[in-house]
Amino acid sequence: MRKSVIAVIALLPLLGGGCLAKTAVSLATLPVKATSKAADWTTTSQSESDRNYGRKVRKQEAREGRELKRQFEECRAQHRDDCDQYRPHAER
Repeated sequence: MRKSVIAVIALLPLLGGGCLAKTAVSLATLPVKATSKAADWTTTSQSESDRNYGRKVRKQEAREGRELKRQFEECRAQHRDDCDQYRPHAER
């Protein structure tokens, strides 16, 4: 009985060695992974920049379109003849 307990205790480091080594590697690489993740969060990629710029341009064009439409409707309400300069692009 005593020999089997000693044998099991002697084999424990061999059986758990892979887990300990993997944990040690994970702990050693953790700062590198955290730093790279932080860099990803703080920097903007070119595709993100392009997407954000496109969204900004579309919103600006939509604002300009609404403003032109409002000016056109005001001009027509005043029965003026020079309203074509305010006509939204889709109606030209």
